[in-house]
Amino acid sequence: MRILVIGSGGREHALVWKLVQSPKCKKIYCAPGNAGIAKLAECVPIKTDDITELISFAKKQKIDLTIVGPEFPLTLGIADDFQRNGLRIFGPSKRASALEASKAYAKQFMQKYGISTANYGTFTDSQEARAFVKSSGLPVVIKADGLAAGKGVIICKNEADANAAIDAMLKREEFGEAGRRIVIEEFLEGEEASFICISDGENVLPLASSQDHKAVYDNDQGPNTGGMGAYSPAPVVTDELKERIMKEIIKPAIAGMAAEGRPFIGFLYAGLMISNGVPRVLEFNVRMGDPETEPLLVRMRTDFIDLIEAALDGKLNKMEIRWDDAVSLCVIMSSRGYPGHYTNGIEILGIEEAEKVPGTVIFHSGTALKEGKLVTDGGRVLGVTALGASYAEAFGRAYEAAGKITWDGVHYRKDIGWRALK
Repeated sequence: MRILVIGSGGREHALVWKLVQSPKCKKIYCAPGNAGIAKLAECVPIKTDDITELISFAKKQKIDLTIVGPEFPLTLGIADDFQRNGLRIFGPSKRASALEASKAYAKQFMQKYGISTANYGTFTDSQEARAFVKSSGLPVVIKADGLAAGKGVIICKNEADANAAIDAMLKREEFGEAGRRIVIEEFLEGEEASFICISDGENVLPLASSQDHKAVYDNDQGPNTGGMGAYSPAPVVTDELKERIMKEIIKPAIAGMAAEGRPFIGFLYAGLMISNGVPRVLEFNVRMGDPETEPLLVRMRTDFIDLIEAALDGKLNKMEIRWDDAVSLCVIMSSRGYPGHYTNGIEILGIEEAEKVPGTVIFHSGTALKEGKLVTDGGRVLGVTALGASYAEAFGRAYEAAGKITWDGVHYRKDIGWRALK
């Protein structure tokens, strides 16, 4: 098969890494890719949102299967456009992608189909939003309605913080179009987990559980990022809880999307808050998470192409996903200043030594080649991922490898997986 992966991050590097292991994969392209992906696939300089050019490329290269990594092209309707052109693509339609494209729609959807989530209000007027905060109690979580690369969520512990967040989104438009409508919801306490499934529109299979670390600094301090590390499995998701999540959240969501005339074919990601064994949905995403994809795919033993084809053919009920018993852990190495301003083009050293650590794979998130040197090209730069027989072993290997990599301004959390290690 000739395969095209769309995207340029660590998730897409992990997808390409997994796909090339399949005997079905004959040739793989990635648009636009990165310096790490270029070692496994032919990278083509087409932006993820240039759907016309992507379709033209897929036709010219006789691509058999396209897999979409990031959410933005999905929300633009790339799956619909490819299908109209007779091209096989895996990812939800534009209408199904509304679950991530609009947090307000997702909240209304959950309310309609009885899926447990936080109480909320939706606002476009700052005065009304301020009044809601005053009446609803603190802390609250304020979210930009649209896509904000994982950074449009602000936890506000006092009224001043809440008013500042409201003004940043609705008055100063710091989040652009994404923040012109906001969702304010109650702050849920507990332990977070990432629960990702694959759906063919009717049948749905859960992937292994995982847990992300959103805050930029140790001890979950500092602003939210796109994710500073993840591990799998997440002990908080017991077998009993997994069954409850499937019954009360995932299956109602897939059935609800079908009932809405928006059948969901793709990866459905439920970001959950778990308190006293009760799961509630923080958000839905319509693609695999990043960095969760990295630790998940190094554990997956099922042929990834077989899994995708079964979903496209409506035959997921005949599939079983097999997993390595090992634990996996991914540490994101980022640029100084992320998730705020950072500098690109800084040389990265030590990857060859890091890759010698047993059970370790280095996934590139934001890298490029410049005059023959590997340099930083993003806020999140590398995802150092390791397998181990225990959480402690995976943790030790990942951090041993990360310690061998350096560049001016490198930053990474030193406590990824702390809950599991406890």
